[in-house]
Amino acid sequence: QVRLVESGGDLVQPGGSLRLSCVALGSIRSINAMGWYRQAPGKERELVATIASDSTTDHVDSAKGRFTISRDNAKNAVYLQMNNLKPEDTAVYYCNVRLFTPTLRRLEVWGQGTLVTVSS
Repeated sequence: QVRLVESGGDLVQPGGSLRLSCVALGSIRSINAMGWYRQAPGKERELVATIASDSTTDHVDSAKGRFTISRDNAKNAVYLQMNNLKPEDTAVYYCNVRLFTPTLRRLEVWGQGTLVTVSS
């Protein structure tokens, strides 16, 4: 069984910064893509950024230049550095990981979510 543990969400003023962390725990053979999604109140969940196994990254337009996704393969961890936060970034942020178990079973796992609130 694999689970994701997220941390880093908080209340921050506009223009501030936060770093979200997500660690995958359990029986893991290898991790492929990792990503961050967010869901604002009353809206659908949307993609924020992804990072492939070769560390190739992709960020949605609203995140480019402000957010940076990164990963630490030794720790089975993915991070999201968020700078110059805006009120419209307020949302629950979810970590997503696609991996192989030791028995080569393919899994897609979601974190429990961490709340980011941007407000003065």
